[in-house]
Amino acid sequence: MRLAPQPSAQTLRLILALILASGAAASPVLSTGCPDRCVCDDQLVVQCAGQHLTTFPVNLPLATRQLILSNNRIVELPPLALNYLSDLVYLDCSNNSLTEVSESTFGNLRKLAYLDLSFNTLTRIADRTFGPLASLVMLRMTDNPGLTEIHPDAFAENAALQVLDVSRNNLTVLNVSTLIGLPALRSLGLSGNPWSCECDNEDLCLWVHLEGYKFQDEGQTVCSSPDEMQSRRLGEVGFELRTLCHQSLGSWDYLFFVIIGFVIFAAGTVSAWMMGVVMVLYERYIKKKDEHQEQDEEDETCESGRSSRSRSEHGNGKLKSTDTV
Repeated sequence: MRLAPQPSAQTLRLILALILASGAAASPVLSTGCPDRCVCDDQLVVQCAGQHLTTFPVNLPLATRQLILSNNRIVELPPLALNYLSDLVYLDCSNNSLTEVSESTFGNLRKLAYLDLSFNTLTRIADRTFGPLASLVMLRMTDNPGLTEIHPDAFAENAALQVLDVSRNNLTVLNVSTLIGLPALRSLGLSGNPWSCECDNEDLCLWVHLEGYKFQDEGQTVCSSPDEMQSRRLGEVGFELRTLCHQSLGSWDYLFFVIIGFVIFAAGTVSAWMMGVVMVLYERYIKKKDEHQEQDEEDETCESGRSSRSRSEHGNGKLKSTDTV
């Protein structure tokens, strides 16, 4: 298997810097205002970090390319206000109190390349949540202690996604189709989650084993349950689970098949016997019917013969009387 090169942090920063620089050169400033307690510069960067904000800032410049909202207490990203920022490339919402994001949250952010939702209180990532983010390259979603579910189609349209980090959440299972559907994925973080290493998570464990080169923290991506699997690496138990979850039939399985076979055989025998009885009765009925028809035909023939003889004798008697006279 040919290993794909790991993207370094410096390389990723360079990519984002180029995106931001090119965007800044191409987009005019549509609004010269700046939200309260935020700092805006001529590079279209709005810095609102650590300002104890509880709501999303208003009066943002519409041409904003980079928005930093980290280390506040924001509980909601309002779709109407956020989607006015159609030129946004970089969005950092880490260390806030966000409880929910959905497809409508990012409905118009077609140019967004970097998104950080770490250190929030997210509990579930719904179907196609990040679908509108066609240019998304890096997604950080770590340290959400209540995050227990990621929908299999949450990243269904993020073909450009290269870096995905969902470390230190409360995930126990993850549908592997969520990851297989990311053709550009180069780096993946799964460590710090209480992963289940049972049959319901077999495909993920096997995928981690086969795609281990994509993990910077594969050694810390370990099983939490069952007890006999605790602290073992997901990639280590992949083939073992494949064997355990698809082992040969046990004695009770064979007994079940024997009983089912006997029942099917008995039902088939009874059905065949009943069919045979019905056929015999039917044949007897047909035979008797034919005999009755033949008997009726013979009776009709005999009766017609007697009638003919009677008429003949009656005619002969008349001729004899005429001769005597």
